[in-house]
Amino acid sequence: MDFGGGDEIRFERLGKTGVVTLTRPQALNAVTHRMVKALSKALDAWEGDAGVSLVVVKAEGRAFSAGGDILHIYEAGRAGKPPVDFFADEYRLNARIARFSKPYVALIDGIVMGGGVGISFHGSHRVLTENAQFAMPEVGIGFFPDVGASHLLPDLGGSFGMYLGLTGNRIRHGDALWSGLATHTIKAEDQAGLLDELAISGDPGEELRGFFTPAKRETERQDLESIARHFSQTSLAGIIASLEEAAATDAFAAKTLATIRTRSPTSLNVAWREISAGLTLSMDECMKMEFRILNRMLAGHDFYEGIRAAIIDKGSKPEWRPASLEAVSAADVDAYFAPLGAGELEL
Repeated sequence: MDFGGGDEIRFERLGKTGVVTLTRPQALNAVTHRMVKALSKALDAWEGDAGVSLVVVKAEGRAFSAGGDILHIYEAGRAGKPPVDFFADEYRLNARIARFSKPYVALIDGIVMGGGVGISFHGSHRVLTENAQFAMPEVGIGFFPDVGASHLLPDLGGSFGMYLGLTGNRIRHGDALWSGLATHTIKAEDQAGLLDELAISGDPGEELRGFFTPAKRETERQDLESIARHFSQTSLAGIIASLEEAAATDAFAAKTLATIRTRSPTSLNVAWREISAGLTLSMDECMKMEFRILNRMLAGHDFYEGIRAAIIDKGSKPEWRPASLEAVSAADVDAYFAPLGAGELEL
């Protein structure tokens, strides 16, 4: 079944199920433009095919998908040709998954970050194993939580989404389940059995009830209370002040504040605003907002500096511009959200 993804993504029919497998394990299944276009074509074909009751997305290797193909984006941007078309197609796919009319089951066994989140967490069933780790770590590389994070993160209770977006911290399957990011948790060893049953019945609701294995929340209650208190403040400055006040007596607050202080000040301001705004926007509106931000990020400084420090000169300290949260003005942040005129994302 060829939808044009080459050796990067595979499509098969198993009974009533359309199965998508990400097949770039050596690159931790980083999402490429070719994969995005092929998956979009498959969804178009399968949505109109009465023989397909549901879609399952899974991956080969130890990661579901560690994100987008960041190095390619960096090199293209540095060469003066930022890959805006890739992001436009990726964002259209994220929105397409959110409104896909059949069950869309993501089987996540391993790391899922960035672009990987975009092709899994907007579907109806988000199934994580004990090996799963979720993160949106973009503020650490001078980027912003995209691929629909502005739609996904505001919905999590106790300001947990704002915490994830502003720290980039990883969570495991129990936190994902309890926060509402995951809809189900199963044992890694049960994945093949679940797939076999879905091929026969075509009913993910019923089959997942049978395979469901409860997972305990990994974050301690007092830390969840701390997150809810600090990250519900009505401004980024308010969050920082709240953490600073608690840091002297609360080790979790101190550690969280130290993490945030290493992130791009511009990215933090943009992330706070987009996650706040996303609470009252539809998925399509979120994607249009993110596309506006994206265009400005690709024309800016911090993203290229963040990638340089993380990947090119591994482990070096990024020199953010501006270098402090105080130096980022409201007008600077507004500019990221300004309309693009003729360049707006068409959905």
